[in-house]
Amino acid sequence: MPVIDNAAALHEAHRDNHTHRDVNGGWLRPAVFGAMDGLVSNLALMTGVAGGSVSQQVIILTGLAGLAAGAFSMAAGEYVSVASQRDLVQAELDVERRELRKHPKDELNELAALYESRGVEPKLAREVARQLSKDPEQALEIHAREELGIDPGELPSPLLAAGSSFGAFALGAILPVLPYLLGASALWPAVLVALTGLFVCGAVVARVTARTWWYSGLRQLALGGAAAGVTYVLGTAFGAALG
Repeated sequence: MPVIDNAAALHEAHRDNHTHRDVNGGWLRPAVFGAMDGLVSNLALMTGVAGGSVSQQVIILTGLAGLAAGAFSMAAGEYVSVASQRDLVQAELDVERRELRKHPKDELNELAALYESRGVEPKLAREVARQLSKDPEQALEIHAREELGIDPGELPSPLLAAGSSFGAFALGAILPVLPYLLGASALWPAVLVALTGLFVCGAVVARVTARTWWYSGLRQLALGGAAAGVTYVLGTAFGAALG
């Protein structure tokens, strides 16, 4: 094993072994939520309809309609949600930008006081605040991080969130429909494929979040299976009542 004998090499080794995953991209939450929602909601919808003893064509149509409606609904909701939050953040950044322009000394004192509260000596804290405040955009970024807890350069994208949600929901929702499209005439292949998909999705999510893969997979399988079971019973009851 080579000996690290200088500061530059030590820094490189530390950097290579101390990296973090991107948690601010805005794609993971809507993608995960979309895939799980697509699987669970479309499986539950199809099992509910199948419980009413309808034809294979009706079940397929129900699944495809649920896929289209759910994917567009998820994408629209995610876009509006993220865009609204982004607009709110931008409004707060505009407030901070105006304060930096109108009251630069007060904002500098505020930043220096913040560093002091974290243990920096008063003289050094003021000098650091002074140097950081030379660049207005850098000062805005620092104040936004310290006061609002956000990074202006890493705000989530509404389009990315909507696209991730749409694609993931459609991918999840198509799984219970696939067996019927491939010629299956019974419900159980669709349920088996969907529950397998839920377990796999849960296990994949665990790889990203560092959770135990089998626990995450079983949790998603149990939740999806419970939803499908309840809707099937309800569909059977409603079908008998309407029949």
